[in-house]
Amino acid sequence: MELNERLKLNKEGWDTIADEWFGSTALPTYGPNMCTEDELKLFGNIKDKKVLDIGCGSGHSLKYMGDHEASELWGLDISTSQISTAKKFLSEHNYKASLFESPMEINPGIHENYFDIVYSIYAFGWTVDLEKSIELVSKYLKPGGIFIMSWDHPIQSCTQIENEKIKVNRSYHNLDIIHMSKSNESMSFTKWKMSSYINAFSKSNMHIEELIEDVREEILNEEHNDFTRYYSKHKAKYLPLSMIIKARKMD
Repeated sequence: MELNERLKLNKEGWDTIADEWFGSTALPTYGPNMCTEDELKLFGNIKDKKVLDIGCGSGHSLKYMGDHEASELWGLDISTSQISTAKKFLSEHNYKASLFESPMEINPGIHENYFDIVYSIYAFGWTVDLEKSIELVSKYLKPGGIFIMSWDHPIQSCTQIENEKIKVNRSYHNLDIIHMSKSNESMSFTKWKMSSYINAFSKSNMHIEELIEDVREEILNEEHNDFTRYYSKHKAKYLPLSMIIKARKMD
C-alpha cells in the first residue's frame, strides 16, 4: 500500500470514529498502564510556553496545556472530524488555538524555530514517515525546546497472549506495516523499532533525555487475568506495552 493510500485510509477511519475516542488518552495520561504527567513531571513549567500538539485529537491535551497557562496553543491532526471537535471543545472552555488539518508528515504552515514545547500523546506512531515527521518537529522547535511523545512500545505488537501465555508472534527486526480494525474501521501503522526512533532523533539534531518504559507499580504487584485485552495488565507485568520519549533540540 502506497504512503498516500495509508494516510487516506487512516484519515477516513479517524473521521468516522472520532466521537468514540473523545477525550481518550490525553494529558495528564500518557498511555495504557503508564505513570501520568502529574507523577513524571516531564514538561516542567508550562506557563508562558508556546506549545504544539501533533495528533491533537479532541483537544483535551491542549486544554491541559491551557489550564497550565501555556501562552499559545497550536495543534495538528489528520482528521477533519477531530479538528472540528477540538475547535468546539476548546472554544467551550474559552481557549483560542491555532489548529491545522494535516498529516504530520507535511508542514501546513506552522512556524519554524518557534515552539518551546512540541508533544504527541499516543498519536506519533501513526506516522508513515518517521524520519520526516521528527525532522519537522525539530524545525518547529526553538533551539533548546523539548519534544515529548508517547506510543506503543515496539515490542508490544510483536507479542500476544495465547492460552494465558505470552508468545512472540512477529519478528521485532522487521518494519512491518500492521493492518488493523479500530471500531470496525480499517487502519494501518508501521511497527518501528526502538532504533528507528533513536536514529531519527539523532539525524534531526535532537538529543533523547529520557526514555520511559515503566508501568505503574500497582500493576507489577497485582495478579491480572485480562488475557484478551490488547493492553493487557497481565502482559504489562512482563514487558513494556508503551513508551515515552523526551528529546531536546540541540543549539
